Amino acid sequence: MPKMKTNRGAAKRFRVTGKGKIVYSRSNASHILTKKTSKRKRTLRKSGVIDKSNRGMVKRLIPYK
Repeated sequence: MPKMKTNRGAAKRFRVTGKGKIVYSRSNASHILTKKTSKRKRTLRKSGVIDKSNRGMVKRLIPYK
C-alpha cells in the first residue's frame, strides 16, 4: 500500500495539539482593520479549534500530523 499524500494547503492551515484537537488561525486579521472593533481584532489573534463534525474531514487531509 503506498503512502497517503498530505494536502499541502491544509498542512499549512491546521496543526494538531497533543490531545489530538485540530487548531487553526482565524481569517480576516491581516488588512482593512480600521473598520473592525478592538474586541473583534483581539478575538482574531486567538487560534480556533475545529469542531467535532469537521475533524474527520481535516484528519483525512493531514494524515501524518
